[in-house]
Amino acid sequence: MKHFWILGLLLLLLASHPALTKEQQLPLAVYTLDNGLTLVVSEDHSAPTFGISVVYHVGFRLEPRGRTGFAHLFEHMMFQGTPEAPKGTFVKAIQGGGGVLNGSTRYDYTNYIASAPVSALEPVLWLEADRMRHLDFSQENLGNQKDVVKEEIRVNVKNKPYGLFFWTDLTALAFDKWENAHDGYGSFVDLDNASLVDVEAFHNTYYSPNNAVISIVGDVDPDQVHQLVKKYFASIPSSQVPKAPDVSEALNKKERFQQSRDKHAQVPAIALGWKMPSTDSQDYFPAIVLGELLSSGDASLLHQELVKEKKLMLNISGGVNWPLGNGITNDGPTLLLLFGLYKPDNPATSSVDAIQTIVQRIADEGVEESRLQAVKTQIKSDFYTELEGFMDRADTLGIAQLLWGDAQLVNRYPSLIDAVSREDIKRVAVKYLTVQNRSWIDRLAAKQEVQP
Repeated sequence: MKHFWILGLLLLLLASHPALTKEQQLPLAVYTLDNGLTLVVSEDHSAPTFGISVVYHVGFRLEPRGRTGFAHLFEHMMFQGTPEAPKGTFVKAIQGGGGVLNGSTRYDYTNYIASAPVSALEPVLWLEADRMRHLDFSQENLGNQKDVVKEEIRVNVKNKPYGLFFWTDLTALAFDKWENAHDGYGSFVDLDNASLVDVEAFHNTYYSPNNAVISIVGDVDPDQVHQLVKKYFASIPSSQVPKAPDVSEALNKKERFQQSRDKHAQVPAIALGWKMPSTDSQDYFPAIVLGELLSSGDASLLHQELVKEKKLMLNISGGVNWPLGNGITNDGPTLLLLFGLYKPDNPATSSVDAIQTIVQRIADEGVEESRLQAVKTQIKSDFYTELEGFMDRADTLGIAQLLWGDAQLVNRYPSLIDAVSREDIKRVAVKYLTVQNRSWIDRLAAKQEVQP
């Protein structure tokens, strides 16, 4: 669900910031405007550029009932111009300076990110404030963006092997509440029913300063950035954001199973997930580590045993919040999700039973300290890598501030991972990775015969 990835002349420069090390703490300044807008600034003078993320607290979980895919549709609408800055102005402003930009929709937020030479910061802030204030609401813009979203669904879901069933279908199977279970891409019927009145009301409600965080990283002075943000955003009125629905769910008490056929796939697949603890639980970060230990990379337990040793599967991957985020990018129920292709000469149950055997071994015996330390090191290494570029760093800080109320979580995250013990891993495996809490889908290949 990413759009407008524009490469400019300075791409190599923007992507080549020196890596952060575990000894470093990101400098942070946090400001709140009178209208509720939160600003996070982290200065880094290693390159004459900046990264910006504008994160709105609205995603799949908060879109209106009967309007599945609406948050995603609206992400597209934000690039259709305003009365002051016609369609294409924003893209040209970034591209003209050799920058990059993007946008995406997730369960709990929609983000708009960009990076460019620092000389472009003030024009970019003006443009972001302009599209927060108002958009060019027209039937033509709405119609063509509905068509764009439909084409994405055709390409990524309907006409693609496996079609993201490991996300859309599995969450629908595992969760009970509509907010957690419905397809964030949306149905064609719901998209067609979205009107201009709906779009404008959505913008007026959720795209307001008190429902947003702006995060800026780079060759900047925090106080000067604060003054610029006040200059362009302070006059935008806040809105009455509806109270967020209660999306909490209990663990499942009975295994859930579904079988479907994929007309595009040549090899069968499974998707398997267990409901995970909430982000305020002492089990949350241990669950993140357990997910990585099981399924992240060729060194993971599942890959080593199911792919390399037993040769039941061709591949397997996954994790908590996978494939739409990481340990910070979540504000509601999630799964420890696994997806992999299995060999058609064995039934899917062979792979699922083998997975559960490995999980049960962890529940009974725990994991070796050396393996746990290696996994934690990899998690932290991946996290530092994500923070290298100014744009991605700004995005991570903005999401942490929006969803957790504290951008400093980014500085604490490595220590939270380090604190996970063997006893934590064992406890989480026992409590959550049960057959009763398990949901899984057997996705048969086009011409595969159903195994008993």
